Amino acid sequence: MGVILNTYGQEIKKSMEYLGKQKNTIFLGQGVLYGDGIYRTLLDIPSNKKIEMPIAEDMQMGISIGLSLNGYIPITIYSRMDFLILALNQLLNHLDKLESLSNGIFKPKVIIRCIVGSKKPLYPGLQHCQDYTDMLKGCLTNIDIIKLTTTDMIYHSYKKAFESKRSTLLVEIKDLYETT
Repeated sequence: MGVILNTYGQEIKKSMEYLGKQKNTIFLGQGVLYGDGIYRTLLDIPSNKKIEMPIAEDMQMGISIGLSLNGYIPITIYSRMDFLILALNQLLNHLDKLESLSNGIFKPKVIIRCIVGSKKPLYPGLQHCQDYTDMLKGCLTNIDIIKLTTTDMIYHSYKKAFESKRSTLLVEIKDLYETT
């Protein structure tokens, strides 16, 4: 039997469905069209609103910024927060600074969804379950960061991210939304 979403996971799925119904949203990442974990939260999103990405996290963030500058609202998904580290160049030096660097001409808006990996039932090792939320809060000045620690904050936070004029990084906790 596959992974079953509990209430936390169902709220994430509901939030993705809300975003999927909005004009100009597009989802990109590894496992958005195929797979198990991320894919299950995107089951009801039309395939034409999803872009399956190769393992190239920095490129994914760069494409997300480009899509944003061309009128899309990208929801860029990193299945592990550890993999988001590979996109720090684009995140810190471009997405976070582009409005300032362009004197307000460019105002990219990207919704970044990343997941702190599960430590159970099997410990995957340090490269798959680290939480860098506090480090990123110290580095990012123009991107809102929301750590989704409770079920009741999920839908509201994703809706707020969509309505915001700024980019938002939402941190999910894998141990909270799947049961096997």
